[in-house]
Amino acid sequence: MGRVVVLGSLNVDLVAPVRRHPSPGETVLADGMDRYAGGKGGNQAVAATAAGAQVAMVGCVGSDEAGRAYVGRLGERGVDTSAVATVEGPSGHALITVDDAGENAIVVVPGANGEATWERVGAALGDLTADDVLLVQLEIPFGTVGRAARLAAERGARVVLNTAPYADLPPEVLDLADPVVANEHEAQLLAAAGAAPGSLLVTRGADGAEWGDVNLPAVVVDPAEVVDTTGAGDAFCGALAAALADGADREQALRAGLRAGAAAVRHRGAQSRPDL
Repeated sequence: MGRVVVLGSLNVDLVAPVRRHPSPGETVLADGMDRYAGGKGGNQAVAATAAGAQVAMVGCVGSDEAGRAYVGRLGERGVDTSAVATVEGPSGHALITVDDAGENAIVVVPGANGEATWERVGAALGDLTADDVLLVQLEIPFGTVGRAARLAAERGARVVLNTAPYADLPPEVLDLADPVVANEHEAQLLAAAGAAPGSLLVTRGADGAEWGDVNLPAVVVDPAEVVDTTGAGDAFCGALAAALADGADREQALRAGLRAGAAAVRHRGAQSRPDL
């Protein structure tokens, strides 16, 4: 089984449960607030580890207490954190409200994630091999993502690119990924931009997922069991990458991702434990 090398963001998620999300200009009261480990990179690294992969995390945290706690927590979960750099200033944060139906609204403050430049993290990817899967998202500088994808392709590693949060990337970067993972909204934006990745995997929430000629239904979750949809997409990506690193075909990898995504909505927070 090859490694999953995750290049991405590490955020502290501040999660406030609300009965409903506010309209523009409106104030609503929350039923409390919890602090969770989050960020798409960290979420996907933890999910890949939970799926049985050997995982290395590449990214940046701040010099604050939250950053130190996050790195320690990843290590406790079995993630190799030797390539997580500490930079002066605050760690990344996300402000999240979750309504009674489990739907979320998120504002991300990049913090240290914005310092994940190629000069700072590129050397950590120097040992990529053809057995590895490089899993990347778009909460760090796009230039770093592009250079990492090119390096991985040169080394024969598989690139899995999650286009979240959506941004226009050069077609040549998208074409290095197998697959590009996008939800329905992101897939529409890709199409509107004239982008047509050679390997596109579209997640459709309750309608399952589609990757080329493989189309699978979602794992059914009782609506009464849906607590928080935060991180469901990251759980999908992490489990998908772990399956691919283990040699799974498209159908097997999709099934692994769908199972992980369904499990993720049953708990609060992207990584389940409010211990930051």
